[in-house]
Amino acid sequence: MSEKTNDGGPAFPFDWKDFQPHSGEQVVREQFSGMSLRDYFAAKAMAGMLAEDADAYTFTDLAAASYRAADAMLAERAK
Repeated sequence: MSEKTNDGGPAFPFDWKDFQPHSGEQVVREQFSGMSLRDYFAAKAMAGMLAEDADAYTFTDLAAASYRAADAMLAERAK
């Protein structure tokens, strides 16, 4: 049995709210979770790695290293 990777939950969740035309009551029409916090952390880590030395990684290695950094940030955040 494989363990589910902790994705940190949604990074930028939001509700699209609207008003009922007759009552004026505010209702949630749709909910959007946005990207996961893990993806957000990985993207930030990747940007930093590319800014430091864009030629130091293959894209596959860069992606793997970015997600390792994101997983470390999520683990530290959970403490």
